[in-house]
Amino acid sequence: MARAAVLGRLTWRVATVVAVRPENARAVTIVLDVPGWPGHLAGQHVDLRLTAEDGYQTQRSYSVASAPDGDQVELTVVEVDDGEVSEYLTTTVAAGDQLEVRGPVGGWFVWRPDAPGPFRPVMLVAGGSGLVPLMAMIRVRAESAAKAPFRLVYSVRDTGSLLYREELDRLSRKDGGLHVTFAFTRTAPPGSAWRAGRITARLLAEAGWPSVDEPDVFVCGPTGFVESAANLLVDLGHDPQRIRTERFGSPGGRP
Repeated sequence: MARAAVLGRLTWRVATVVAVRPENARAVTIVLDVPGWPGHLAGQHVDLRLTAEDGYQTQRSYSVASAPDGDQVELTVVEVDDGEVSEYLTTTVAAGDQLEVRGPVGGWFVWRPDAPGPFRPVMLVAGGSGLVPLMAMIRVRAESAAKAPFRLVYSVRDTGSLLYREELDRLSRKDGGLHVTFAFTRTAPPGSAWRAGRITARLLAEAGWPSVDEPDVFVCGPTGFVESAANLLVDLGHDPQRIRTERFGSPGGRP
C-alpha cells in the first residue's frame, strides 16, 4: 500500500482550471480540479508540466496555497522577469484550460494540526512569494480544532506586492491566535510600525516568539532571505532543530 501511495504521487494527472483569481498586479491564484487527488499537507508543493502544440515541454514546482479540499488544489503564481512559465500562467491561463500536475511532494517542510503538541507556538517568516506555503498552514489552522498560536512576519517590497492581504486581515481580526506583522523592504505605508528595510533581529524578536517558548519555526523565501532570517533566529537563541526552511533561488523555482 505504501508503494502504491508513492507511485500515485509520482503520476502526472490532468487538472482542469476552475478559476483564476488576481492577487496583485503580478500574481494570480489558479484553482485546479484534479480528479483522484490524493490530498496534501500544508507546506507541500506540486510539479506542474506544460506541453506546447509542437511537443515542447517544460515544468516548474509550485507550493500549494490551499488547505486540503477534496480534488481541488490552489496554486499562487507570481510573474517573474523573463519567466516563460510564470508569464503564461499569470497572463494567459483561463478557466477550462487543462494542465498536468504531479504530487504532492515534500514531507519535511509541513505543519500538521494534529501533530504532538498541537498548541505549541508557531512562527512563520515569509519573504515575498515565500508566503504561499505558509498561507496553506494558516488556512489549515483556521479550519482545524487545534488552535496553535501563530505569529507571521511577512517581508515584502511594498503594499502593491502583498499577497492575501484582505484574508490575512480578516483572519487576524477574527482570531486572536493569529498575529501578522508586515515588514516592507522598499516602501512602507504611512502608519507602518516598522521602517522600510530588511528584516532585523529586533523585528523578529518583537514580532515573533521568544526562544524560551520553543516555537516551531518555518521560513520560506529567496535563498538569501532564508539564510539571513535563519541566522538571525539562531542568534536570538532559537533551536536550529526547530527551524525548517524552504528556499528558491531561480526564476522558475518555488513558490
